[in-house]
Amino acid sequence: MSKEFSCSIKSIRFDENYHPADNTRLTTNFANLARGEQREDNLRKTLTMINNRFNTLAHWDNPTADRYSVEIDIVSVDMDIEGNGDAFPVIETLKTTIIDHKENKRINGMIGNSFSSYVRDYDFSVVLLDHFDKNPTSPPPEHFGDLHGKLFQYLLNSDAYKANFDKQPVICLSVSTSKTYHRTNNQHPVLGVEYKQDEYSLTDDYFHKMGLVVRYFKPEGSVAPLAFYFAGDLLSDYTDLELISAISTMETFQKIYRPEIYNANSSAGQVYQPSLKYQDYSLTQIVYDREERSQMAVKQGKFTETHFIKPYQDILEAWAANYAVNENVA
Repeated sequence: MSKEFSCSIKSIRFDENYHPADNTRLTTNFANLARGEQREDNLRKTLTMINNRFNTLAHWDNPTADRYSVEIDIVSVDMDIEGNGDAFPVIETLKTTIIDHKENKRINGMIGNSFSSYVRDYDFSVVLLDHFDKNPTSPPPEHFGDLHGKLFQYLLNSDAYKANFDKQPVICLSVSTSKTYHRTNNQHPVLGVEYKQDEYSLTDDYFHKMGLVVRYFKPEGSVAPLAFYFAGDLLSDYTDLELISAISTMETFQKIYRPEIYNANSSAGQVYQPSLKYQDYSLTQIVYDREERSQMAVKQGKFTETHFIKPYQDILEAWAANYAVNENVA
């Protein structure tokens, strides 16, 4: 029988008064925005962008485009491996709540959206870099991402998660710059036009081990498709407003973080190859240190190796060898 790890969940509001917690991954988009002299201005402008995009997409019965606003909570998951109270911050994600000002009510939005993981930093910025340094032409290691995938599925099956959330998360990320996407004839009223690709990216495969599949959609008014990672049925398990909350939140972050793709001045065509070298794009009025973000990923991957992987290596390996994951993923 697999060892039981203790999961605890806490949340903090993401607003203009937000300050990153000491154990927050500083590479996380929302944490990066909340630092420096312009932090409050950054946060106000980000939230305004999210609200404006939400009202643009939720346009029915909304003639003045101000019916809704979005509240965002940063959800942090800590995991205690040995049961001694020494918990490690495993995952951070976002939970949205929709405020309907016309009906004066609060509506559950999407859980998931962004995805922040120290162990993923370790996998991509320590394990993978070391592997490619020694084996530059070989594929990733055979069991790359296995532990992370099992830890994620363990979290979703935990009592702590079920006590806080009644739906599976949907993670919304940028499409891969290493792949080519083809527009299809399938169009969803909220998610927009679907794109497909012939081969999954390394990130797609990594999330597959987390029990998530991916579809790519370009919502109305967007210039590039977004990658939606989910379990179950993306099109029927979530309401229109839940989907809009994910799109408005994550497209805003992507416009700030990857303006070459998501704030480009022209829209993706029938065949689309994302590129961070694209020059015809607009910058937002929000300050974001992308270079620092890439440097911090390596530092935080090594932090994870020192404080989580190595101290608990024997326990984690024994647990992972016996933990059965969801294999019913297309």
